Amino acid sequence: MSDKKSEQTRPELIGYADRFSAAPGARIRFMVSTDLPQYQVTIVRLIHGDENPRGLGFKEEGIDTAANQRYKGRKQAAHRGSYVFVDHHPILEEVSDLTLQVWIQPTTPHKGEAQGLLTRWANGSGYGLFIGAGGDLELLLGDGKVERLGTGRGLRRREWYFVAATFDTERKKVCLYQQALEGSPLENSLAGVARTVQIQGTGTNEGPLLMAAGGVETRGAAPPAAGQLYNGKIDSPRIFSRALTRAEVEQLRRGDDPSDVAAENLVGAWDFSTDFSATRVRDSGPYSLHGVAVPAPARAMKGYNWSGEEFDYRRAPQEYGAIHFHEDDLEDAGWEVDFEWQVRDDLKSGVYAARLEAGEHKDYIPFFVRPKKGAARAPLLFLIPTLTYVAYANDRMTSFSEHEAAIKERVLEPDPLDLYLAAQAEFGLSIYDCHADGSGVCYASRLQPIVNMRPHYRMWLVGAPRHLGADLYLVDWLEEKGFEYDVATDEDLHAEGEELLKEYKAVITGTHPEYWSGQMLRAMEGYQRAGGRLMYLGGNGFYWVTSIDPERPHLIEVRRGFAGSRDWSSAPGECHHSTTGELGGLWRFRERTPNKLVGVGFTGMGWSGRAPGYTRRQGSFDTRAAFIFEGIGEDETIGDFGLVLGGAAGDEIDRMDHALGTPPHALLLASSGGHDAGILPVLEDYNQINARLIQGERSTVRADMVYFETPKEGAVFSVGSICWCGALSHKGYDNNVSRITQNVLEKFLE
Repeated sequence: MSDKKSEQTRPELIGYADRFSAAPGARIRFMVSTDLPQYQVTIVRLIHGDENPRGLGFKEEGIDTAANQRYKGRKQAAHRGSYVFVDHHPILEEVSDLTLQVWIQPTTPHKGEAQGLLTRWANGSGYGLFIGAGGDLELLLGDGKVERLGTGRGLRRREWYFVAATFDTERKKVCLYQQALEGSPLENSLAGVARTVQIQGTGTNEGPLLMAAGGVETRGAAPPAAGQLYNGKIDSPRIFSRALTRAEVEQLRRGDDPSDVAAENLVGAWDFSTDFSATRVRDSGPYSLHGVAVPAPARAMKGYNWSGEEFDYRRAPQEYGAIHFHEDDLEDAGWEVDFEWQVRDDLKSGVYAARLEAGEHKDYIPFFVRPKKGAARAPLLFLIPTLTYVAYANDRMTSFSEHEAAIKERVLEPDPLDLYLAAQAEFGLSIYDCHADGSGVCYASRLQPIVNMRPHYRMWLVGAPRHLGADLYLVDWLEEKGFEYDVATDEDLHAEGEELLKEYKAVITGTHPEYWSGQMLRAMEGYQRAGGRLMYLGGNGFYWVTSIDPERPHLIEVRRGFAGSRDWSSAPGECHHSTTGELGGLWRFRERTPNKLVGVGFTGMGWSGRAPGYTRRQGSFDTRAAFIFEGIGEDETIGDFGLVLGGAAGDEIDRMDHALGTPPHALLLASSGGHDAGILPVLEDYNQINARLIQGERSTVRADMVYFETPKEGAVFSVGSICWCGALSHKGYDNNVSRITQNVLEKFLE
C-alpha cells in the first residue's frame, strides 16, 4: 500500500479508557489525542463490527447520555523507555570526589548515540557513566565546563562488563575501568584509562539520579520522560563519595560488600534482587536512596553472577540482581483525562465504546459493562477474552512479510489501522514483538491506545475481524436469537474467581481465549465441579501461562519458555514471571492442559486456502448428543461457509486427545478435514523432525467438536476453531452452525 494511501486512511484521533470493565455506577475516564481542534463523542453499544459486504454490516446502538457532546482536541504524547528514577537528595549534590561502579550487559552498544548507565546530569553539570556514541564506556563530568573521558574500546553486545570511574578533585585525576566478566573470552580485555582534568568539581543541579538513562527531558510527565535511554541489563550500581583506589575498585569487581570496601564513603548501593514484582528499587546504603523502576523494565533477570544451577529466581535471588531496560518499554501512556462517563444503573450489560468523530475521522474506544458484583441480570455469562486483546495489543506485524511470501491464495493487505500504528513509535509493543535490542516483550498493558482493538479492525492475517471484532459475531448472534446475557472480562474473573461464575447457569467464551491466569483456571474448574456449563466457541484457548501484576492490574506478563508456537523464546533462567514468581510457558507443560478443561487443545494453525467445515463422527449419534444435532442431517457438512477464511474450522484449531487429558467419556461429535497444506501442526506435538512430518503427514491437524458431562449435571461443549463464530450469521442465521450453537445453549440454560 502506498504512503499516499496510508496518509489518506490514517485516523487523526485516537484514545483509550482507564478501565476495560465497569459496573453500573462506576466512572470511566477517557484519554484522547488529536491534531483536530474538536471532536464529537457518542457512547454506543457495539453489536457487529464486520463491514464485509457479504455480511450484515456494522451495527451499533447509541446511548443517550450527557457525555455525548463536543470536546476540545489536543495532542498528547506517550513517552517510552525504561529506567530507574531516584529523587533528588542533598547528599547527591554534595558528592564531589566520587566513584561510580556498576555491572552492565549492553544489548545495543553501537547504536550510534549516548546511553546513560548511572547518571546525575543536567545542563552540563553533574556526573555520569555512559556508553558513548562510539560504543565504549564514557565518563562525563561537568561544572559548567564539560570533561569527557572514554576507554576507546568498544563494548560487545550481550557481554557482561564491570565498569567503574573515579574522580579525585584535589588531584584533578580521573580513572576509568572497563573489564569483561571473569571467565569470559574477553576476560583479559581490561581497559583502564587515567588522566588529569581541568574542572574543579561536578557542579550543582537538583536533578534526579538515573539508571539506564542520561537525563530528564520532560519534567511535566509522570514519571518524567528521560533521554539517552539504555538497552541492556544493569546489576549492582554503587556510588561512593571518594575516589577509591585501584585495589578498592578491584575488591568491588571481586564481589566484596561495598560497606566492607569503604563504608564511611558509601552513598548508595542499589539491590535489584529484591521486590521483583514491584516498581521499587532498594538502596542498602546509609541514606535510603530508594528508587522507582519505570515504566516496567524486565525484572527477575539473571545477573552477572548467575551460576546456571538455579532457574527459579526465588531460590537464588542473589543471582537475579539484574534489570533489563529497553528504550521502547511502555506501561502507561500517561495521557490526561479528556472526559468521563458514569455507567447508568439501567444500562444493559454488553460491549460498548466511546465513538469519537471529527469530520471524516472516527475512532472507537471499547469498554465492557458488567453487572454489579452478586447482581447477575441474566442466566448466561459471555466471558470476554480481554487478556488476549492485551497480549496482541498493537502487534507490529513482524511476521507480515513471512506470511505474505507463504500465502499465495489471496493478497495480504494491512488494515488502515495497521498503517497508522506503524507510524506511532510511541505506542507500546505486543508480546508478539521483540524490543529494539532483539529481546522478547514479556509485558503488555491496556493503559494505552490499542489500535488493533477496534470493532471494525480487519486483521491482515485472516482478512477479517479477529479478537474483539470476531467476538462481536457472537454478540450479534445472541442479540438476534434473543438470549439474555451478561458480560464480564478476564480481569473480572481473575479478581473475583468462582464467585463471579457461580451466578450463571452457563458461561460462553469468545473466539480466542488464549491467555489465562492460574486464578482464572481455578475459578473455571471450580465452576465445573459445582455443575456449571461451559461453551468453548473458539480455538487455541487456555494456552499461555499469563500473570496479572498484583499492583498494576492493567499490566500482564507472559514468559514464552522454550516450547510452543511462539515468536520468541525466553532466555535460559528467565522463564519465571517477575510479577507472581510462577513458571511461564505453556499451561500444557504444567499439567494444566486445555484438554482437561474443555476436551480439546491447540493442534494446528494456518491461513492459506479456504477453511473447511466439519463432518459428523460416531459420537454425534450417541443418545447423549441427540439434543445437539436436532435438525441436522446425518451426512450434513457443518460450517463449510463463513465470513472468516470461508469456513467454520480454520485459523487456529484444537483437537481431542485423551493422552493430553481429554476426559475418557467425552464424545467426539465432528471433525474437520481437507485442510490446506499451509495449515501446520503445532511444535509442541513433536520431539524431533521425522520423515512423516517432512512428507506432510498431518493427522493431528483437525478441529474437533466435543461434548462431555461434568459433575452435578454440568457439561462442556467445544468447537475447537477460531472461525466458528464467523459462520453464525450465514444465510440470515439460518444454518447448521447457528442451529447447533442454539441447540446447545438452550439446553445448557435449562
